[in-house]
This record gives sequence, structure tokens and C-alpha cells, in this order.
Amino acid sequence: MMDNSKDIKALWHSSRLLITDKFEYPPVVIRIDESVVGTLGNFSATVGKAKSRKTFSVTAMTAAALVCRLMLNYNAEMPDDKRKIIYFDTEQSPYHSQKVLSRIIELSGMNKEIQPENLEFVCLRRFNPSTRIQIIEEAIKSTSSLGLVIIDGIRDLVFDINSPNESTEIISKLMIWTEVYQLHIHTVLHVNKTDDNARGHLGTELLNKAESILQVVRDEKDPNISIVKPMSIRDVEFEPFAFRIDNDGLPESVDDYHIKTGQVKGFDYHEISEQIHREALSLAFKDQKSLSYGELISKLIESYAHFGYEFGTVSLPKNWTFYNPKIINKKRLILGYENEQIYRQPNFGNFKGV
Repeated sequence: MMDNSKDIKALWHSSRLLITDKFEYPPVVIRIDESVVGTLGNFSATVGKAKSRKTFSVTAMTAAALVCRLMLNYNAEMPDDKRKIIYFDTEQSPYHSQKVLSRIIELSGMNKEIQPENLEFVCLRRFNPSTRIQIIEEAIKSTSSLGLVIIDGIRDLVFDINSPNESTEIISKLMIWTEVYQLHIHTVLHVNKTDDNARGHLGTELLNKAESILQVVRDEKDPNISIVKPMSIRDVEFEPFAFRIDNDGLPESVDDYHIKTGQVKGFDYHEISEQIHREALSLAFKDQKSLSYGELISKLIESYAHFGYEFGTVSLPKNWTFYNPKIINKKRLILGYENEQIYRQPNFGNFKGV
């Protein structure tokens, strides 16, 4: 901590913000679809349970940044003066770390016999947490044109994952490194075995301060498939996507995979909140002024499935009478019905009494 009052005063003055100051949106380096995942000057994270294939997902992100093109659903665009990447592995042996390095190079389409000029891989398993932090800090300070740092995993930078002091200290390090050196840091952390919460006080601090948190989970019905979904993100949320490991040990997209957002449920419509009904209807009528009855049912099945409620083409109109055209036309509640076309009422009317 600084003792010199003049130094503190200078820091205070340099930290003041004026309404007349001009700032540009930080360069976006990682996207998923149209969603901003990572910008220079910020940090993000991937979380997931053990064996959920978090590292496979992160290697695809790293490969995308290395060659600035789409990998899985990661689309990276590194500025010309920020093309260097450092990948820190804190928990694996050199043998297994080299497998991760090989995977990144192979995904990028580069020659596996030649170390990429813009990629540095550092194994930190043999050091204690404080030494690991010192090595990372020195590497960041000493590497020119550095744009992306991967820390897999951040838990190994603290002695006690539940220590408020250690957690605050390491998250503060991430904020300082990213802002001072104008780079992006993406780190990896396990979640609890019993729930999806990031582990310990460190996980809480990470969730509070990160630009985005991506969660990797194994599909409940097909353990060979992993799903990447947004847990916390400042930008618009992206649609979850799925991947599996191919015969060469590389992650590949499962483009035709229908991601389940919940278990199949045979609910009566009264058991679902009005807010979910409204959101499902909004999704069904997106960019549409009116729909035929068949089109409405098809779109409703898709939109309710988006919120975790799945119904067949028979059960939905049979059990949910407020989607029956005759009742719609009679009550004029949620939707309107005219000339065999169903259209939305303003705000979808009133659900009460349906």
C-alpha cells in the first residue's frame, strides 16, 4: 500500500472521469454468434463440472483467436498489434499439456511440427500459487503484442478458494492486468458437484466481476455431447450450442442437435406462469403479424420448448383450450381470429379467466 500522499493524490486525479471525456467501445476479440464474449481490457471465464470438457471448449476458443476465424461457435478477431496469445495450464503435467497445445495447433490448421509464432504455452503445475501469479505477471509484462491470456485454471492461483482476501486479490490482479496491458484474459474454474455455482468465494468474485461467464455441461441423455451456454453475460445472450469429440480427439460442432432446456413436462397450462406464456407467444409471433392455426401450433411447440416445456402437436391444442380458434374468437382474450388467420392482440390481452 502506498504511504506517499502525493502519489495517492496523483492517482486520485488521474482516476477522475469527466462528462467531456471521449471513450471508444473496447475492441471485441471474441464473439459467439452476435454476442460479445470478450473485449480488450476485460476478462471472462468458462465454468463447468469435472469432465464436462471445459478445456476442449477453451482450446477451440484459443484456436479461433490464433487464426482469427470461426471455431465451433467462437468467432475471434484479434487486432494486428494484439495477435500474441499465452496459454497457462496450472494443473496438468507437461505430457498432457502438450496434448492441449497439439489440439490447438491442429484445430487452427497449422503444422503440428512447428511451434506457432504467436502462441506460447506455459505449464505451471510444479509451482505454488504465489509463484504461479508471479510468473503470469512477468510474462504479461514482458510480452509485446499480447492480446489474449488463457489461465486454465484460476483455482490454482490461490491457496484457499474460500478466502475472501485471496479471492479479491487475484480478481483484482485480473482487472489490473487487463486494463493496464489492454488484453483479454479468459480463465477456467470448476463448479460445485452438487449445483452449478462456481466454486468458493473465488467463484463468487469471478461471477461478479467478469465480462461474461460461459458454462459447459454434459448432455443428460447423451454424455458424448457437451453444451456451451451463457451463465452470465453483459451483452445479449447467445443461443447454447453443442459439440462432441471426433475420432481425432478434436471438438466438433453438432449442428443439428436440439438442445434441451429442461425435461419433457406434461403440464397443464395453468401450471406455467403468465410471464412464460407471454414470452412464448412473443417468440412464436416474432416477425409475424398473423399465422394460420397449423403455423401457430408448430411455432408454439418450438417456443415453449425454448423455455423447457415440450408438447406434441396433439396434446397442446387438445389440453390448452385458449389456443382453440373458436374460443379465441369468442373471448377475444389472448389472440384474435379472423379469416382463418390468428393474430396477436395488444399485449396478448388478459390471461385471467381463460
